[in-house]
Amino acid sequence: ILHALCWQRLNNFMVDFEQLLADLDTHHIEGIAREGRTPFSVPLISHVKDNLWQGGCVGGVSLQGRFRHIISLYPWERYNPGGAELLDSFVEVVLYDGPQVPDENQLYSLAKWVNICKQHGPTLVHCQAGLNRSALVTTLSLVLDGMAPTEAIALLRAYRSPAVLCNKAFEKWLLALPQGSSK
Repeated sequence: ILHALCWQRLNNFMVDFEQLLADLDTHHIEGIAREGRTPFSVPLISHVKDNLWQGGCVGGVSLQGRFRHIISLYPWERYNPGGAELLDSFVEVVLYDGPQVPDENQLYSLAKWVNICKQHGPTLVHCQAGLNRSALVTTLSLVLDGMAPTEAIALLRAYRSPAVLCNKAFEKWLLALPQGSSK
């Protein structure tokens, strides 16, 4: 159930998450990616193409009603959609950023869903930092739309961060896909 106003107890303070209005264009997530030990500084959310956006997540931050569809690959933190009446779909899936590529059937299902959603409105695919899990699904969605894997990866690195797909197992799997690949 989505509520316009959420409250959570945090360090003995009551926090009104509706008031956590991060500037989605300038607020950055910084760190060192576990996979690849790659340093990064990325915006919360980056526009990829048309109605497709990719990003990380800071729990509770309001998306200010910007998105109609959210695909979360990191259920341990959630955005506040900030306009739940405008949210058409919310999918939450556990994907791990590790040395093994997640289940291919699940990846194809998610990428196909992303492609359906982006035809109907702004769509956000996010994980924790917006580098590997979300890039895996976003890249696959672009490949299913006919883009070459190398072109899709280059697009995400240009618009999100050079650290995108620093998980080499994910990158290797994507690069082995034929253009327009489907399953």
